[in-house]
Amino acid sequence: MQGKISKKANVAFSNLLSRQDYLVVQGNDLAKAFGNLSAFEHQVLDYCFSFVTQDSKADDEYSIDAIDLIHHLGLNSSGHNYERIAKALKSLNEKTALYFRIESDGVPGILMTQLFSHIKFFKNGHVTFQFSQDAAPYVFDLRSNYYSFKLSELSRVKSKYSLIMLKLIEANQMGNQNPITIKGSLEDWQGWFLGADRRWPAGRFMRDTINVAIDELYQKMGLVFTVTTLKHKRSIVGYVIEVTKPEENRKIKKSSGQLKSIPLMT
Repeated sequence: MQGKISKKANVAFSNLLSRQDYLVVQGNDLAKAFGNLSAFEHQVLDYCFSFVTQDSKADDEYSIDAIDLIHHLGLNSSGHNYERIAKALKSLNEKTALYFRIESDGVPGILMTQLFSHIKFFKNGHVTFQFSQDAAPYVFDLRSNYYSFKLSELSRVKSKYSLIMLKLIEANQMGNQNPITIKGSLEDWQGWFLGADRRWPAGRFMRDTINVAIDELYQKMGLVFTVTTLKHKRSIVGYVIEVTKPEENRKIKKSSGQLKSIPLMT
């Protein structure tokens, strides 16, 4: 019976929902969805996103030439770099799973889909791709409302974590707000930067991801970061990062505090 609720199915559904690996609720969630991609894969994905315009439609197919992407990334036109592009596109097809909340006849569910409907790579280096019908509206929303960094700026950034931080900044900016505040639990931050399957001790995570992003974005874009570490007793439970665009301020200010009523991003 459709209206009957199975306790076992409900538990399975709750466990799946609790992971929220790439659970998309609004367009800016795409900015936080792909921590499992490498820096190179992020750069190729950014290039794909750059083809979306205000007039784009869900069934549009986009065309690029691998040589143009190679030149954009500052690489030479060797066979090795053509192979890198092909492998990156293959990874984007495989690693960009998306999960959407749905409801049918009052019953909640999860739609499991992916970012791309298809990607075609031809022998002459010509590439065509199309975003999936389910993902396209969120891609358009991300592009029009949050993806304001120029492609030339993104191409200067080399670290995967810097690229992710830029996308988080854009996803959390409201209008001309400055500074921009990014809030999240330790689990949130690790999911954004590492993906669903990896977790590191808090000290290593700060050193090897957040600090790496801060250092590069300060050096290359003059962004200024204030990092507040949220603690419960002696354990680190999250971070609040304020990002200021003026260049005059100090590079990093760090503070720590007990977790009280600061809301965490979900």
